[in-house]
Amino acid sequence: MFNKIVRDGTLVWIYKKSLKIAELKNETDPWLAVTDWFNHRNVYGTQGPKEVSPQWFNPRVNRVACASESRKTKPPTDDVDMQKKKKGTKSHKNGPVFQQAGTLIVLSARVDVDTVTPWSAPIIWDGTFERSILEDHYKRKNITVGLTVFAIGKYLDKYLKNFLTSANSYFMPGHNVIFYIVVDNILGVPSIKLGPLQRLKVFQVEKESRWQDISMMRMKTIGDLIESQIHHEVDFLFCMDVDQVFESYYGVETLAESVAQLHAWFYKANRKSFSYERNPESAAYIPYEEGDFYYHAAVFGGTPQRIYNLTRECYEGIRYDKEHNLEAIWHDESHLNKYYLRNRPSKVLSPEYCWDYKIGWSYEMRNIKLSWMPKAYEEVRNN
Repeated sequence: MFNKIVRDGTLVWIYKKSLKIAELKNETDPWLAVTDWFNHRNVYGTQGPKEVSPQWFNPRVNRVACASESRKTKPPTDDVDMQKKKKGTKSHKNGPVFQQAGTLIVLSARVDVDTVTPWSAPIIWDGTFERSILEDHYKRKNITVGLTVFAIGKYLDKYLKNFLTSANSYFMPGHNVIFYIVVDNILGVPSIKLGPLQRLKVFQVEKESRWQDISMMRMKTIGDLIESQIHHEVDFLFCMDVDQVFESYYGVETLAESVAQLHAWFYKANRKSFSYERNPESAAYIPYEEGDFYYHAAVFGGTPQRIYNLTRECYEGIRYDKEHNLEAIWHDESHLNKYYLRNRPSKVLSPEYCWDYKIGWSYEMRNIKLSWMPKAYEEVRNN
């Protein structure tokens, strides 16, 4: 069932099933027991709410005294509780106000940007979170975070090395990380010296004839991998495009049950200008009068179960469209936006977490975490 090859001092294990699975590790590292791949991860990833006390969100939380001191209660223990227990949101001169059992909680770390969605999910900007609280919480939980990335055809040679090298430095430092790399040529995967808490696994798939199909089939492949393997191994999972590079700490402030990324080119735009799918016959259709934000499919994350639900629903929409000879305007991204309209994310990442420097300078961008690489569509999409 397993073939072993040695390449540049790195052991590569290929598991032949519906997908060809390989794990790349340093020779000196202990090997992950094959039997452990299929044991359910009965730790943090399968237990209760994943969030920490809302004290992490904005280091300058102000509580407005309520009429009766005896009616005060502690703040909710997680984002889900905050949404369930709040009586509603109000305005305050220092920022948005959450009301819970007579206690008002004012979020006021950034007044230059929106920091809360209409459904009370946090929008993460630099300066809106307390890193030390988050680090203490997640280190006690000993979490593992997965990151999937597809490098098919010419994307493999052009982008994967820079992506992995930068992720090795900036993605969830100090925490257990598994990189899941999906390629059409295992031998083209660059050799990267990983940190002591990081592992890298490679999955080989067949290349689709069109780049649009590669993009859309990504949803099915991610769902298959979660079902067969990933959900046994990680507590949280991110899925990212390979033509990006990490620039600074991309950490646990991004973790939640369901995480969506604001599109850098649309975060200030009017709803009617969002490039949603407008054909009412498509499964991805969103009318002009609907929609909250325009989300970028280059980054999405959450728990494995939530990502599995997202990828399966998007894939079903893509399959429906193909059966009716339709194709959404932005392919899998159109279906992702439809999914988030129906299933609003519990956390939203600001454009600092996926910025395009072609936009130019913007005063809101204090600390770019991840940025787009220069696009070379004529080169990489000419497969």
